[in-house]
Amino acid sequence: MLKVRKAADRGRADFGWLDSRHTFSFGEYHDPGFMGFGPLRVINDDRVAPGGGFGTHGHREMEIVSYVLDGSLAHKDSLGTGSMIAPGDVQRMSAGTGIRHSEFNGSDKEPVHFLQIWLLPNANAIAPSYEQKNFPDRVGKLRLVGSSDGRDGSVTIHSDADLYATVLASGEAVEHAFGDQRIGWVQVARGAVEVNGVMLEEGDGLAIADEATIKLAARGDTEALVFDMAR
Repeated sequence: MLKVRKAADRGRADFGWLDSRHTFSFGEYHDPGFMGFGPLRVINDDRVAPGGGFGTHGHREMEIVSYVLDGSLAHKDSLGTGSMIAPGDVQRMSAGTGIRHSEFNGSDKEPVHFLQIWLLPNANAIAPSYEQKNFPDRVGKLRLVGSSDGRDGSVTIHSDADLYATVLASGEAVEHAFGDQRIGWVQVARGAVEVNGVMLEEGDGLAIADEATIKLAARGDTEALVFDMAR
């Protein structure tokens, strides 16, 4: 099963300083057909104007991943963490029993474009924590950037999900095999890619079930995320 979620069909919130596109139901946007997929609950495609950002707010019982495409994102949280998230970085924040944080555009001149991803944790009441790593080796291959066990240098996501990132030149292709009882999601961050004969453009998502293998073939310079998850 391959089911496309077109970019143009996503929900939208435009606050001036923030232009956010919601793959799944979020905030005031509600679509009973898109409440999540497996443990994946949120993919927000966010563009924040210079000087704009999310003031301090709280989260509980959620794994939150930020993936910056352009610009820089300034992060502060109640654990005392302060960091700047840049392209190539993957930030994982486990909200657990409760965490408060803020996210602001790190520039007063240039916008920041990033994906914010939420996944259901595989255990409740874990201690809040934070992790951030840079992955320059995403080019021309699927690079594991997040996993439940932190293998291969990936950040540790407390969810039954593996997250891969890839940056492909036009004409390049990568493949991924799914294990039994696994489902997948492809999110096109930029460019265009063909997945098992299905064309996807920037902002499109693809739900995957009962497919042993997928092949991503870039139809232009492309950056994409691939999720391998429990049903």
